Formats: sequence, structure tokens, C-alpha cells
Amino acid sequence: MDGLLLQVNNGEQWCNRWKHPNDDSERSTSPSVLRCLSSTWKEGLLNRKRPFVGRCCHTCTPQSWEKLFNPSIPSLGLRNVIYINETHTRQRGWLARRLSYLLFVLERDVHRDMFTRNVVDNVLNKEGVESAIAQVAADLSASAGELGQQPKTVSKAKQKARTLLQKMAANISPAFIRLTGWVLLRLFNGFFWSIQIHKGQLEMVKKAATEENVPMVFLPVHKSHIDYLLITLILFCHNIKAPHIAAGNNLSIPILSTLIRKLGGFFIRRKMEETGDGKKDILYRSLLHAYTEELLRQKQFLEVYLEGTRSRSGKPSPARAGMLSIVVDTLCTGAIADVLVVPVGISYDRIIEGNYNSEQLGKPKKNESLWGIACGVFRMLRKNYGCVRVDFNQPFSLKEYLDSQRNRHIPQPVSLEHALMPTIISAQPDVQLFEGQEDGQQNGELPDDIFRRQLINNLAKHVLFTANKSSAIMSTHIIACLLLYRHRQGVALSKLVEDFFNMKEEILSRDFDLGFSGNSEDVVMRALHLLENCINVTSSSNRNGEFTISPSQTVPALFELNFYSNGLFHVFISDAIIACSILSLQREMVLDWEQVQQQGGLNSLPLSQEKLIRKAAGLSHFLINEVAIAPPCQTIYQVFHDAVTRLLQYGVLYIAEEDQEELSLSPTDEPWPKKFPEPVSWRSDEEDEDSDFGEEQRDRYLKVSLSAEHQEFFVFLQHQLSPVLEAYSGAAIFIHSLSQPMPESEYTSRLFKYLLTRTERGIAAYGESATHYLVKNTVKTFKELGVLTERRENGITALELSNTFLPQSNRNKLLHYILGFTLL
Repeated sequence: MDGLLLQVNNGEQWCNRWKHPNDDSERSTSPSVLRCLSSTWKEGLLNRKRPFVGRCCHTCTPQSWEKLFNPSIPSLGLRNVIYINETHTRQRGWLARRLSYLLFVLERDVHRDMFTRNVVDNVLNKEGVESAIAQVAADLSASAGELGQQPKTVSKAKQKARTLLQKMAANISPAFIRLTGWVLLRLFNGFFWSIQIHKGQLEMVKKAATEENVPMVFLPVHKSHIDYLLITLILFCHNIKAPHIAAGNNLSIPILSTLIRKLGGFFIRRKMEETGDGKKDILYRSLLHAYTEELLRQKQFLEVYLEGTRSRSGKPSPARAGMLSIVVDTLCTGAIADVLVVPVGISYDRIIEGNYNSEQLGKPKKNESLWGIACGVFRMLRKNYGCVRVDFNQPFSLKEYLDSQRNRHIPQPVSLEHALMPTIISAQPDVQLFEGQEDGQQNGELPDDIFRRQLINNLAKHVLFTANKSSAIMSTHIIACLLLYRHRQGVALSKLVEDFFNMKEEILSRDFDLGFSGNSEDVVMRALHLLENCINVTSSSNRNGEFTISPSQTVPALFELNFYSNGLFHVFISDAIIACSILSLQREMVLDWEQVQQQGGLNSLPLSQEKLIRKAAGLSHFLINEVAIAPPCQTIYQVFHDAVTRLLQYGVLYIAEEDQEELSLSPTDEPWPKKFPEPVSWRSDEEDEDSDFGEEQRDRYLKVSLSAEHQEFFVFLQHQLSPVLEAYSGAAIFIHSLSQPMPESEYTSRLFKYLLTRTERGIAAYGESATHYLVKNTVKTFKELGVLTERRENGITALELSNTFLPQSNRNKLLHYILGFTLL
């Protein structure tokens, strides 16, 4: 391995390339994009520019789409934030070159007037807080057997409120921000090659910060503890005031908590119901609401992590909209005129935590401590973690978003059980169920509380989808994906470099950006170096001594490669769902296997495009806890229609023209409703009126290309979902052993041990199917699907089989449904 990486470990040329990320010398000289795809459709792609990512939603916020943006912004290019020289300062000369980092930090615009004043007193004097204090005082008096509110209990309640608030509130120090900026610039240069941002994106954020005169809320994805520091550092370097950061109270430890507060952090509980008797802590809730409202009223910037915790899977975790709901309520009450929302995508070549294998192997999360953090920093100084890319999306008006949603019909959320149970149990859609729900939604409006909850949930999902979509794809993501799902048995280095380039160009063609640039050979070598603990490198004698790369088959290595591979899971997810749905449809159509083999196998069968998209919609809903297919404003039908069109353009699918007449629907076929109820909606009212998707759109029949190259790509897409489907099929097998109620924690633990044992014994085809996050997702999905029901006894949640799945035949149908999509 050392010999393989020697040429890049010593090269100054590599370092210079990363210091100047716009240089991309290879783009016009390498082979065509994904040779397994249609080359004619890809003409000219090699010379295309990087896509500009991060525009806000034109559907939901058309006015914000036009603001802050101008045609020159995409051309501003990338910048490495941690590369500072004298040109970034006002000074010139030898001394300026020596002291460039210090001069740069001293020239940043940060001063006390930027930040809050009298926050604690203002919060304690708010009506909601005073009401909560009075209620707490009354409860204290009642518990002491006293009548009415006594002055002593009121004073005690006020002191409790002040103590809670002081533990919560930030205390920003401009001088400490400057010091931290200098320290981080020096440290980050030691263990990152570069931290890249797009100058055009920061230009829009800076313009919004200086001209709009309204508070701004940054909503990043959460990959690492470094996320907090990255956002503050980047904004500091661009003269944008530091945001107040909502941090979990698990970080509120001695010394560290003081440092975090001085950088703008304020601490919130991970769970709001943290009282001794298990009741809602109304005092804490009112303080958090009032504190957030006061920050926004003083036009401070906020930084909130919707996922609530770092992603352990490499994919975004489900959004938790608690803090976001406070921001929405503050705007709706008229306390502020507007709020600008900025989704932020963050991508790492390698996270500083290295991996989350201990947690994915079922071990409990270690609590943060000052000693642990100090040891972590020391370890970081001895390693290099590659590149980081941070993408700031175009700020959009929250007021405009809310107004646009109020003018739009928001359907009542449909449970997973109601949406999929008829398909799984009856093996056909229940038309009456769907049509009845649809009529009910159209004829009646949602109650205000449900409407508000759904509106905020949709906003959180939209922001998280946008932030994830704008996150750049890193070199380690591509290498991990290729090794796991295209070359699991090993690949020659030259072939890996070729496929890396092809994959890179395919990603760009789908309007996702990359977090790296330069010659593919160098980038691949660096990515292999970063992933060296997860791969095996051997010298092949029959290939002129060329190195062969293969993924290590140990469970920790597979878990880690899966984590980084999931960084581009969302790029191919719609195509992958279509590929797996084709497999399911083909298996349903097989009546005489020998006859099918004589006619060319499963891929010779013509498939209805309408049925295919319906099948894909069902699978996407089944995997709702794994990935978001589309933002709430976009229909599933449009997403999968685009995926089918793309595969047709690639040549992976083709239209079976000669079969159109003889394969028309027979009178006995069940008609399908025009629309799924949301969130499995597959056509919107607007699309029904469009000639492209309305009555004039005739169903067509498709076949899968038998070309070896197209088949290779088709199987690659199916491999993307195979570990997830294998985890769910394993969980479907395991429920046969659930004969009596079992505590949820014990059930989850036993299921994890079962899947891990299958992996260790080589029964599972994909070792990464046993990760702990997948286990938890299967339990959550089966509860939502109605397979498992909850029973609460003595404060413990127990799981048992629902009445529907007590018969073994129905459990078998669930397993058959999942295996139908799985590449065996």
C-alpha cells in the first residue's frame, strides 16, 4: 500500500492543485461518460462546466429565486478558505507574507455591536415566560400544601427560570471569535487539504446579510462535530456575523461549554420532557421559545441542525422540526417581519470521527468529555482528512414560503399502513380505499393544528432535501460506491481510475457538484489513501504487476465503506428504485419460467410504464425512512417519469413498439386510481391538466436492453438498494420468532444480533446490511406499516405482532413483497 501511494504522498503538485480548486486539467481529454450508457446522448458533456448548485425552490419561492442572484454569480468559482496569503490582507511585503494569517484575522469585521443586548432580562419579562413562572409557582405551592401563590414560591420559580436561561444562553465574545478564527485556520491547514466554498454562494449570503435587514437562519446537514466550527469560520472569514448555534446539552461540559458560548452556542435539551415526573417542562419550553424569539427580534442569525444529531449512516437523518417550529411561530405572531432561510450542504472526504463503527456495531454512544475531545484533537493533528466542501444555498424568504403553502392544498398525511397494506396483503391496490381518502382530502380542509404541523414538517423536509442535494460528492464517496457495488470482487487500478472518471462525469450530468478537481489518477490515489483501512491492495502478476484494489470483507470495513458510499446514495436513488421495480414486475409476470428462458429471459418481457411507475412509488414509500426521493412540492410521478426518460435516453431501456397493440390492458385488469394520496402522490392537479401527463399521455411498454454494458449499469443500480432491502428482508424473517410481546430495546438488540450473525457467517450477501441504523429503521418502518404494534406497560414500550400479521401467510407475503425487489 505504501508503494502504491508513494507518488502522491510526496508531491507538491498535488497540494498546489488542492490549494487552487478551479484548475481541472483533465476534463477534455478523458474517455466518454459511463460507456455503458448511450454515447450520443452524452455528446459534449466532457467540456461542460460544473453545475451551480444551491438555488432556492422556484415552485415554492419564485420571488426569492430572482433575488440576490445574477448571471455572473456561477462564474465566480471556488475558493479554499484556509489558504491565506498577503493578497487577502491590506498589507504587502515580506512581513505581511509572514503574518498573513494574523493580519487577515485582525482585519475581519466583528465587534460587540453586532450581537445581542439585555437578552436575559428581556426574555424573563416576556408574557409567556411570566405566565409559565406563575404556573410553576402555583405547582410549588400546591405540592407544599399552601393555598395560592406565596411570594417565596414565586421568587423561587423566577430564580429557577433565570438559572435555566443562563445555562442556555450564548455569550458571544468578538475577541474570542478572532482568536478562534486564527487557531482554526492554522489547525485546519494541518489536517485538511482544503475547505472549499463557492464564492458566488457566499456573495448571495453576504448580500442578504447586509441589505435585507432581517434575521437569517442557517440550516446545515449534520455530519461531524466540526460542522459548528466550519460555518462560523467561513462566515467570519467573509465578514458575516457569527450565528447563534443551537447545540445539544450533551456538549455542556465544564470549560468546553464556556468556549462554545463565547462562539455563539446556546444549549438546548435533546428531549424537552426532562422532568422528574415525566411531565412537560412548560417553564423550559417557554424560555426556549422566548429566547429564540428575542434573538430573531434583535436580528441575530441562527444556526440549527434539523437532524438533531450527527448522521451515523452518511445519509441525512429524518428532520426534527422543533426549533424550526419556534422560528415559524415567531414569524406568524408578527414579532418579526420576515426570516431568510439558508440550507447548507457539508461534505467531507473523511470525517474527523473517522467512522461510527462502534455505534453501528451496537455499542452505546460515548458521552462527550473534555478529555475525549482533547485526545480527539491530538489524534487529528497526526492525520490528514482530505478535503471539505461547504455549499450555502440561496437564501429564501420564510414569509414567502408560508404564503405560497397557504394558497396551496396540503393533503392530510397518509400512514404507511394505509398506503401499502392493500398492496402487500392483497397483492393489488385497493382502489376504493385510495379514492375514498382522496375525496375526503379534496372536500375538507385540515384542522389548523394538523395543517400547522404538516406545513412545518414539509418545510423541514424541503430544507433538508435541498441541503443534501447541494452537498458536493467527494472522491471517497465515489471510490467506496464503486468498490462496493461495481467491483466488489476487486478491480485493476487502471480500470478503477477509468470508472472513477466515468462516474464523475455522470454525477456532473445530473447537476450534482463535485468536491474535488484535478487529474483522476491523483484523486483516486488520494481517496484510496484515505480509505486504506477499508481496502485490500494486491499486486497482480498477470497484469504486468498492476495493483488490484478490493474492499476488505471485514464487518467494520464494510460498514465504513457503506458510510462513505451513502454520500452519493441520493444521486442514483430514483434510477435504482426503477431498476428494482423492473425486477419486481418481471417476477410477477413470470408464469412459465422455461418459456421465458427460451424467449431471452426476464429482460425480454415488455413492461407497462404506468405499472412500473406505480410499483416504484410503492417502493419509495416503503423506504420512506431511508431516503427522501423528492421535496414535498414535487410529485413522485414526475420524479420516476424523469428517471424512466433518463434510462431510455441512456439506452438501458427501450420502447417495445411492436408489442403496443397486443399488450393493451384487458377488461379484467383492475383500473388504477389517477393519484396516490400524498405522500405517495404520483400526479398533481397541475400535471393532470398538462398535455404531457394528462389524457393525451398513452401508456407505453418498455424492455430492458440486453447489451452487456447496459446490463452492467442496470445491475449496478440494483446493487445500490440491495443492502437496504436485505436488511428489511432479514427483519421480515426475524418477526416469525416474535411469539410474545418483547421490550422494544430487547427486540432491536436481538434483531441486530440476528442480522450481524448472518453477516459473520457469510449468509448475507451484503455485510453492510447489518448496520445498527438500518436495524432501527426496519423497526420504525414495521411499526408504521402496522406489522408491529406498541404496548406500554410499567413505563416500558413492548412490541408485538399486529393482528393482521399473526397469520404466517401474511408474514410470508411481507417477505415476498420485499424479496420481489431484491437482486438475489
